[in-house]
Amino acid sequence: MADSNIQITKAKSATDFATIVGLIGGFGFVVGAIISGGSAGSFINGASIMIVLFGTLFVTMMCFSLGEMGRTAKVIFKTISYTTRDPSEAAIQVLQIAELARRQGVLSLQGVLAQLESEPLLHKGMSMVVDGTPGEEVESILKKDMFSTVQRHKKSASVLKKAAEFAPAMGLIGTLIGLVQMLGNLADPGSIGPAMAVALLTTFYGAVLANMVFSPMSAKLDRNSTEEAMVNNIYVMGAASIGRQENPRRLEMMLNSVLPPAKRVEYFD
Repeated sequence: MADSNIQITKAKSATDFATIVGLIGGFGFVVGAIISGGSAGSFINGASIMIVLFGTLFVTMMCFSLGEMGRTAKVIFKTISYTTRDPSEAAIQVLQIAELARRQGVLSLQGVLAQLESEPLLHKGMSMVVDGTPGEEVESILKKDMFSTVQRHKKSASVLKKAAEFAPAMGLIGTLIGLVQMLGNLADPGSIGPAMAVALLTTFYGAVLANMVFSPMSAKLDRNSTEEAMVNNIYVMGAASIGRQENPRRLEMMLNSVLPPAKRVEYFD
């Protein structure tokens, strides 16, 4: 039996090396192929970059608000440096709190509220329990908060997914612009080369941005959101169970039912 002293493990800041290695490796092979095949300078065209990059940005902006675009820009950095929480540690913390409440009463939780400030959802749930809020009401309120958080994360991921849809389309538009310019100046052989460069490079830039930047980042945001939702669900279940004054052993079984097999805990064994 674990003792009733609560050891709060704070969320850890971590660097996602998989994202960094993926970006460097993906672009590294593309750049390597370009360099090995000839001049890298021929793959740089200012007009093509403006059409694809700024075109994708402004067309995506039409689908969302400025606030949503701004939040997405901040969230993008979380695909590289983010706060991680281990579900097993979260479950053990909740069980420790539940055991303390079982032995000394819910009012004893006032002494640990300050330690929970780094976990806003858990802190809010325990505060409501200490204030005497019924367990069902605690669960309902926390689930709404958790749903709102998930929706915000989905919105940020949807911005990147939209950008991934529009980037190839902007590349196609750039290709058409280049072809029109080329066909309109067939009498001037010197203009054919630059126009053909715009036609081909915009498609290239659009494909690279969509498949090597926007789509992978949106997938990573979805993954991180799923992990955070699991930990938050543990906090919701724990706060609701303590509010209903249930046996902590029952809470342990409930938590293990939502934890992956490798993350299940044996706190009372």
